[in-house]
Amino acid sequence: MKRNVRLFAVVACVLFAFVFMGAEKPKSEPIQAKIGVISIITGQGAAYGEAITNGIKLARDEVNAKGEVFVDLKVEDSSGKQEQALAAAQKLINSEKVVAIIGPTLSNEMMAAGPEANASGVPIMGTSTTAKGITQIGKFVFRNALPESQAIPASAGKAVQKYNIKKVALLYGNDDAFTKSGFDTMKEVAGKLKLEIVTIQEFQKGQADYKAQLTKITSLKPDAVFCSALYNEGGVILAQARKMGLKVPFVGGNGFNSPKVIEIAKDAAEGLIVATPWFGEKNDPQVKAFVAKYEKAYGKKPDQFAAQAYDAFYIMTNALKAAGTADRAKLRDSLAATKNFQGVLGNFSFDAERDVVMAPNVLIVKGGKFTIFN
Repeated sequence: MKRNVRLFAVVACVLFAFVFMGAEKPKSEPIQAKIGVISIITGQGAAYGEAITNGIKLARDEVNAKGEVFVDLKVEDSSGKQEQALAAAQKLINSEKVVAIIGPTLSNEMMAAGPEANASGVPIMGTSTTAKGITQIGKFVFRNALPESQAIPASAGKAVQKYNIKKVALLYGNDDAFTKSGFDTMKEVAGKLKLEIVTIQEFQKGQADYKAQLTKITSLKPDAVFCSALYNEGGVILAQARKMGLKVPFVGGNGFNSPKVIEIAKDAAEGLIVATPWFGEKNDPQVKAFVAKYEKAYGKKPDQFAAQAYDAFYIMTNALKAAGTADRAKLRDSLAATKNFQGVLGNFSFDAERDVVMAPNVLIVKGGKFTIFN
């Protein structure tokens, strides 16, 4: 009996020490995950890739500091080339054994890397791949980039209403999946809005002289130009168009959503109209905090591509937490279930085909910067 009393007293003392003297429960270990990034680090389009990797790294640092998930990033350069994007995906999947991939940058790169990731059962999320058919590659392919099919109708519709547009010229890059898809959407939108298409002009990536195309467009006197281009070509096109006296509104596809367009075109970018999920001047505490942190880290304000990548990383790591493990198949299912994620872009969900559900902002370049188009 005395022995039992003594044992009870010892147990009671231990419990007292644990509960009342500050003893802590052991902390659970963070989910360890290796995530790959395929981005344009060198070559044409590197400004997109720089913004994307910066956004991801900023989010990575924040997530790792919280201690619930610890991510080891493996970044591969695609240089904007399909074959290099595919090689990068193969390396990340087979050698690095990543649980998921963010990227690549361009839609035509995703057409090469996406099937490889899908066949290997590795979730892959595009943050800037806006062409048609991206998520139809397979059930492991996602994107949080607002597709052209949602962005262009918003920007074109607002421009047509504001400027009473009746006739348009279409101008697009014919050697890139992204710019061709943007053109297809523009042509479709023009039809739905009952606009007369006075001409369709094409160009190639890296082209420097657009005089022939712009001369033809100018001679037909359209009310506006719908242009699908990446920022390198887009900025030059705007500069040459304004120099030739073509002053009508330009409605640009997603490739125009980079500050690089304004940097290249300078004053000629004034009046450019685009649609984007990102607006850095929004009066929102989450947006303001992100802009301040990004500017402190990189010495410049974030653009759409940085914001989309930042949100994508959080969507990915939130799904990892929900899955409870760095398992590729479980992560895929957890990602697919993402609904009402509140990021710097706004409220985001995946639809049944792992595509974007969110509302765009229509912006216009005014005073050398993007602002809300009213």
